Amino acid sequence: MKLLNVEAVLGRETDIQQADPEREILKELDDKTTSYAILSHRWGAEVSYKEMTRLMKMEERKRDEVRQRAGYQKIIKSCEQSKKDGYTWLWVDTCCIDKRSSSELSEAINSMYRWYRNAQVCYAYLNDIGKSTFPTKEDVKRFDKSNGWPEWFVRGWTLQELIAPQEVKFFNKDWVHIGNRRHLAPTLALITGIPSNVLTIGLAGRRFSVAQIMSWAANRETTRVEDRAYSLLGLFGVNMPMLYGEGNKAFRRLQLEIIREYSDQSIFAW
Repeated sequence: MKLLNVEAVLGRETDIQQADPEREILKELDDKTTSYAILSHRWGAEVSYKEMTRLMKMEERKRDEVRQRAGYQKIIKSCEQSKKDGYTWLWVDTCCIDKRSSSELSEAINSMYRWYRNAQVCYAYLNDIGKSTFPTKEDVKRFDKSNGWPEWFVRGWTLQELIAPQEVKFFNKDWVHIGNRRHLAPTLALITGIPSNVLTIGLAGRRFSVAQIMSWAANRETTRVEDRAYSLLGLFGVNMPMLYGEGNKAFRRLQLEIIREYSDQSIFAW
């Protein structure tokens, strides 16, 4: 996997005018032997791999536009948090995958659950929470587009990003720490339908029916229809090639892979 060098990214920001345009900010490292943090977030105006790696070679006007994006600020703030927590390396999906390469994208999606599981900590950025405390009650007026809870909880990819990591820390829109997964487990179970013991202990060594895991994803949304299937690969421990453009066929392929892997009749009930 390609990881951001936290010191290199922050050093570049410290003196953007004098920063070395040739300094590498991404490095290929082994997720099993490297200590790193990882970011989970909702997508918005993001920064691509090409933009992040070629930032210093852009003309100044374009560079300033990139640096002003909310997606760039998420990268900087998560680098600052990583440094504060003592981590040298950070993974952010928007800029650590070169999505121009279909093979790299496919490898990343099939490896992503493992990458989140092997991270020392996951930062969950909730940009629609302004208060310094995690919401404990459903508030349809405040979160009218996402069933009364922060929108992070209705996105497809964030399901595995909640379950897989060893530790999940939640931050509000100002990057104030508002709780972690273990302490918030009862509230998170209420929001997601995921049992509290999964949120505190994890899935390792535990068996849940296919239908039960599918139920955790039932009300979640993805921008691309194929991602409804691709975002569940790691939770079921299966792999398959990415074929963007196949639409709902992706979910049928996922079901076939699950049937090959498990003798679980509950998939037919689902």
